[in-house]
Parts: sequence; structure tokens; C-alpha cells
Amino acid sequence: MSDAAAVDDGLSFTKDAADPSRRTWIAVTGCAAAAGGVAVAVPFVSSFAPSEAAKAAGAPVEVDIGSIKAGEKITVAWRGKPVWIMHRTPDQIAELPKHDAELADPHSERNRPDQTPPYAQNEHRSIKPEYLVVVGICTHLGCSPGDRFAPGAQPSLPADWPGGFLCPCHGSTFDLAGRVFKNKPAPDNLQVPPYKYLSDSRLLIGDDSKA
Repeated sequence: MSDAAAVDDGLSFTKDAADPSRRTWIAVTGCAAAAGGVAVAVPFVSSFAPSEAAKAAGAPVEVDIGSIKAGEKITVAWRGKPVWIMHRTPDQIAELPKHDAELADPHSERNRPDQTPPYAQNEHRSIKPEYLVVVGICTHLGCSPGDRFAPGAQPSLPADWPGGFLCPCHGSTFDLAGRVFKNKPAPDNLQVPPYKYLSDSRLLIGDDSKA
């Protein structure tokens, strides 16, 4: 390469670097690339931030039970699970001890601590006999049992059926205290979630700490 060519190349480089329009084009291009990176990164990073629904999923749920009539049941969501709250009639409560011999664990003695809190380890499996509070998920494979409150013979149920819940998947049956009958696929009684009374007509599900 001649000295003149070298000088020309050097001048050419110097002119390009000093050219305002070229510098502007380079700056714009760089900013656009950076902005594109941010546009991609923001949704990616924000995907790690929990949504409001996700944050609320584990929070305790306050429920007004004052309007539940005797014999009725309502369902509320807690941690993505259906929680049943049933207002049992005096007759339904009186029937509970009459079929203990047919149950796999009538007093919830073999359940894990998270399955039945100490205050529900009794015949009616609740703090107050008139209100049943259980997670409506079968302990076999996670299906949701259906209501079979009426006593007596019915399809898929025995002639002496006392009333309760039937899981349609594999035939597990539970009484009106959520206790599983013997010789059924479900290994445990229905789970009793942690809960406490805020008043005679209000429950807090998901928190049983003392005030």
C-alpha cells in the first residue's frame, strides 16, 4: 500500500468519525437496540413477580355463615381448594355417633396433624357441632365428592346410608362429618382446614391462631 493510500484511508476514517450525521445514525441504532432489549427483558422479569391473585391465594378467607340455613352447604375457595361449610341439622348431628363402627377412623386419631387440627378431633370434627368445615377434595386421588345428604338406599350407596358425600371417581364415601367409611379407596377423612370463629356468624379460614 502506498503512503498516499494510507493517508487517504486515515482521512476517510477521520471524516467518518467526525461526520455528525454518521454519529447520529450510530447513536440512534444503539438506542433502538437497547430499547428492544428492555422491551424483551421487562415482560420476562415481570413474569417472576406474583400476581395479585397468586398473593391472595394463600391468604385467610373471611366468610359470613349467618345466612346458611340448617341442612345447607356453601363452598368457598381457599388456596385454590374448595372448602365446604355445612350447617348441620340437630338430627344430622344426632346421627353421627350411630355409625362409628362403619368408619375407618371415627375419631380422626390416625390422621396427619395437617389433616385434622386438635380442635376437630372429635365425633363431629368441628369446633361447633352445627357447622362442618372441610376441604371438599377426596383423599384418594383428589376428586371432588358430591352431596348425598338424604339418608337411605340410593344408587351406589348402601341401604342404611346415613347421609354424607360420595366420590364419583372410585366410590369412596364420607359421612356428614367428612369421615371416610371402611374398605374404601380413600385412606383418610376429609381435611379440616385451619379456621376460627371471629364471631357467631363469621369464620376465618386459613388461620386458627389465638387472638
